[in-house]
Amino acid sequence: MRLVFAGTPETSVPSLEALLASSHEVAAVVTRPDAPAGRGRRLVPSPVAEAAAAAGVEVLKPAKASDLEFLDRLRAIGPDCCPVVAYGAILRPAALEIPRHGWVNLHFSILPAWRGAAPVQRAILHGDDMSGASTFQIEEGLDTGPVYGVLTEPILPTDTSGDLLGRLAVAGARLLADTMDGIEAGVLEPRPQPAEGVSHAAKLTPEDARVEWTTPAQYVDRLVRACTPAPGAWTTFRDTRLKLFPVRPVPDADGPALAPGEIRAGKNEVLVGTATHPVALGEVQPQGKRRMPAADWARGVSLTDKDTLA
Repeated sequence: MRLVFAGTPETSVPSLEALLASSHEVAAVVTRPDAPAGRGRRLVPSPVAEAAAAAGVEVLKPAKASDLEFLDRLRAIGPDCCPVVAYGAILRPAALEIPRHGWVNLHFSILPAWRGAAPVQRAILHGDDMSGASTFQIEEGLDTGPVYGVLTEPILPTDTSGDLLGRLAVAGARLLADTMDGIEAGVLEPRPQPAEGVSHAAKLTPEDARVEWTTPAQYVDRLVRACTPAPGAWTTFRDTRLKLFPVRPVPDADGPALAPGEIRAGKNEVLVGTATHPVALGEVQPQGKRRMPAADWARGVSLTDKDTLA
């Protein structure tokens, strides 16, 4: 089939590469416009744009997928299908109706669970044991279209959203390529999503990523992992922000119980109290400084008995 691929972040690149290596023709790529990045805030192309350019594929960067110039170009290219992975823009009927097989999205959940922008983060935060990916026909509703294929992937106890998303991006690329094969061969028909089991995955904001030490240790652990690498879990220490990387619940910690937010530093371990048992901090990053082991940070700030995390 003649394809136009739509995607933007690094997690979209394995799917683009899988389609480029397939029997299908990737005639063009649609991605978000160049965005400012780095200290200089210079405009840089998306990872998908860079991968497409390296492969010699035409790159389209409409400000909106409803732009008339973009729609005219899409019609001129004449795709049979438009596979999508984390494109990041709303697709209106004028665009959806152009390819004869429509737009097929790779979504990182087992639909209808976790429809929305942050399925992997929400699955980890919710404490799910299993995640996965689905390919489905895009329609006007939010991730509501009929499903072509599904894969499953266990969520490991130490998985961050970055870890899990990385595995799903690779496995999902194979699923998307297989879906294109099945559509071309006429052997795949999308099936409506079940009415039961619907959940929604709203984007996690920086404010959502603030650790509340009055919650149980298990929840603190899940929140930090869900927010790693983005938007980044954090707390405050002496009224300044302290970024947190994955922590470890310590239900059998020796010594007196710690109040929520209370810190106890040992030679090689820093414990913080929660609503249940303590957690051991992993790496931390003080504002304006480098990432470092929590024990090194604790020695550097000369902790006192009155210090807490809040």
